[in-house]
Amino acid sequence: MMSSDDELHRLWRIRRTVMEMLKDRGYFVDDNDINMSKQQLVNKYGENLKREDLVMTKAKLTSSDQIFIFFPEEAKVGVKTIKTYTNRMKSENVFRAILVVQQNLTPFARTCLSEIASKFHLEVFQEAELLINIKDHVLVPEHQVLSDVDKKNLLIRYTVKETQLPRIQVTDPVARYYGLKRGQVVRIIRPSETAGRYITYRYCV
Repeated sequence: MMSSDDELHRLWRIRRTVMEMLKDRGYFVDDNDINMSKQQLVNKYGENLKREDLVMTKAKLTSSDQIFIFFPEEAKVGVKTIKTYTNRMKSENVFRAILVVQQNLTPFARTCLSEIASKFHLEVFQEAELLINIKDHVLVPEHQVLSDVDKKNLLIRYTVKETQLPRIQVTDPVARYYGLKRGQVVRIIRPSETAGRYITYRYCV
């Protein structure tokens, strides 16, 4: 049950960050979804908004790949919930999901996630991490995830091996925001006073 206006405000902010994150990852997200006001959220889901009301799927702009976003009701997510989610994903042929958890996962649920990782890619974000979009931080430059083809062309053009590129950890907050997987390369564009913009590349490890 929705407890208070504070809680509603919190979920509204979290949902907006998730929408921005999905758009930045190349999923089809309508601007109205991002710009939805708190009142519009209430109008859509009612005063007693529950987390499960916010569950959604989004599709990639360039492919049929889809992603589920789950908002578990329990503070500590257990194996049962993970199983429920993966069964739903399996039935809808979706292999990637984001879990927006209130606190964390039980140790058993974490083990379960690593056991199914080859088939289902579930990313876990805590609600507190999504209250503010880290990309809006003045120190975070623009990031673009390269496709496999672009990555290959980059390595040919500079005659480097991917392992020779500067690295970004898969656990880095920015890498997590963009959903980077190990082996992917990201282009980072920074404003430069002399060159207008300064481009670097990083390899996700």
